[in-house]
Amino acid sequence: MEIRVFGVVGAGQMGRGIAQVAAQSGLEVKLLDASRELADKGRGRIVSTLDRLVERGKMEASERDAIAGRIEASSDYDLFAQADMVVEAATESIELKQDIFRRADRAMQKPTGILASNTSSISLTKLAAVTSRPDRVIGMHFMNPVPLMKLVEVVRALQTSDETYDRVMRVGAEMGKILVTTKDMPGFIVNRMLIPFLNEGCFALQEGLGTAEDIDQAAKLGLNHPMGPFELADLIGLDTVLSIGEVLHREFGDDKYRPPAILRNYVAAGWLGRKSGRGFYHYDEKGQRIVRGS
Repeated sequence: MEIRVFGVVGAGQMGRGIAQVAAQSGLEVKLLDASRELADKGRGRIVSTLDRLVERGKMEASERDAIAGRIEASSDYDLFAQADMVVEAATESIELKQDIFRRADRAMQKPTGILASNTSSISLTKLAAVTSRPDRVIGMHFMNPVPLMKLVEVVRALQTSDETYDRVMRVGAEMGKILVTTKDMPGFIVNRMLIPFLNEGCFALQEGLGTAEDIDQAAKLGLNHPMGPFELADLIGLDTVLSIGEVLHREFGDDKYRPPAILRNYVAAGWLGRKSGRGFYHYDEKGQRIVRGS
């Protein structure tokens, strides 16, 4: 069964990226958010991204128009009536994701339709349990920024059928992604490794071991990482980093996942990284870092 109609819940940073790569691969995309204004804004930002590719000579205007024409935005779950697959890309809250899964499940008229989550830490088995199609629920964890990062973690819930897994592996490959399979365990593969790294950077900053700039530089030049822990945390979103850390700490009880006080304080202050204009660094309205004192 071929996947042609591809739904996305959430027109934020991750949802927009997923919708863009899906449309670029030729899929008919249905982009949904809590309000029509947010959904339209998300679609508009995708088009702006495509415009920049045209300006740089990386895409023809006709291709941009065709991709944009494959993306429909709405706030009505009826948008998913004929969807072959819907990917949820909302905030890391199990209650919110379960509500989305229930609503999308009711809206999807095709009994073969697949429900996927872009969650980075929440149990797919628990999400599958609130639907009428638990064998057709799976995790599809894209990396940020989605159009640039090749990796997708495919997470099998206990209930996921082989057929669902095979269909998702095929559509992921069609979207140009490299897929790895992981068990349904907190944090999966990437975040099990990433959160201790980000935490340790925060503890080092908290203890005055070095400045954010020096710690990032040390990670890049000493560990050969493309980004330091604070640059990466600001890109991901500090609220997301905190949510993932809290899930891992709660589920495993291991203090290596314990969120540092500095991270909790930044989130409490609304300093969430690039998306809010301030995190460990400051950013302009386009998300470009502002170098202080320059």
